[in-house]
Amino acid sequence: MSANDAIQDEIISINSIFEEDTLVAFEHDSTLCSLRLPSLPEITLRVEFPNDYPDAPPSILGTQSVGQDVAKGMGSKIVDVVRGVLARVYNPGEPCIYDLLEEVREAIEKAEEVGSIQRDRQDDPPPDPSPHQDLTPDLGPEPPWIVGPQITEKKSVFLARVAPVSSPDQAKQYVAHLLATDKKAAKATHNMTAWRIRGPNDTSYQDCDDDGETAAGGRMLHLMQLMDVWDVMVVVTRWYGGIHLGPDRFRIINQASREALVLGGFAKETKEESKKKGKK
Repeated sequence: MSANDAIQDEIISINSIFEEDTLVAFEHDSTLCSLRLPSLPEITLRVEFPNDYPDAPPSILGTQSVGQDVAKGMGSKIVDVVRGVLARVYNPGEPCIYDLLEEVREAIEKAEEVGSIQRDRQDDPPPDPSPHQDLTPDLGPEPPWIVGPQITEKKSVFLARVAPVSSPDQAKQYVAHLLATDKKAAKATHNMTAWRIRGPNDTSYQDCDDDGETAAGGRMLHLMQLMDVWDVMVVVTRWYGGIHLGPDRFRIINQASREALVLGGFAKETKEESKKKGKK
């Protein structure tokens, strides 16, 4: 793969995860790109990719543009932060921009300067909260998750968890609880969900959510229908590794879902599946 091909793959990958103009090549030189920080969109960096990328790391040349609402001198500070993060996350031969953006987001959140950045974005200070306002939403009890085995494919990581549910509201509350309390899941590329619930008086509820992975939730729900499982929800979390999996991602999502459902006792393995495991 040539340098241009590697850079183009990186551009397609990053822009499919974040906004379309997150990583953009300059017209006069495809090795020079602008990189807009999703965690701080007022700042865009100038990045140079070497001819042998990803065998050699990209370079952060400086800022391409800085918004008017960003505090003076903050652009150069962010450049230093990004350079430091790049030195940590880069591994020879591996695309690094996704990991760079995620780690930069964490670094910015932890940085002391972030308070001044946020204040400078606003013309007026935020109103003081009412003393009667509850700032900690009621997330409800801890969901009784049963977590399936982790599956890794071309640097993408998939993890399925299942829990018994008795109503759509409970299923939604479990998802909200997961994203509010599990920082790793909240940072994931996708959290795809599906559930099937039998209600009173012969009613039933079935729903799904792709969470940006088109058709994934529907495939998970179809799998649950084929397995004839009820009163259970499945959440498959995916952390994208920078390499496109194509249609294989749906096979892996269903595999993770099936294994978690079997592990949780909501479905049984078929004889054919048991024989395959026995042979292994």
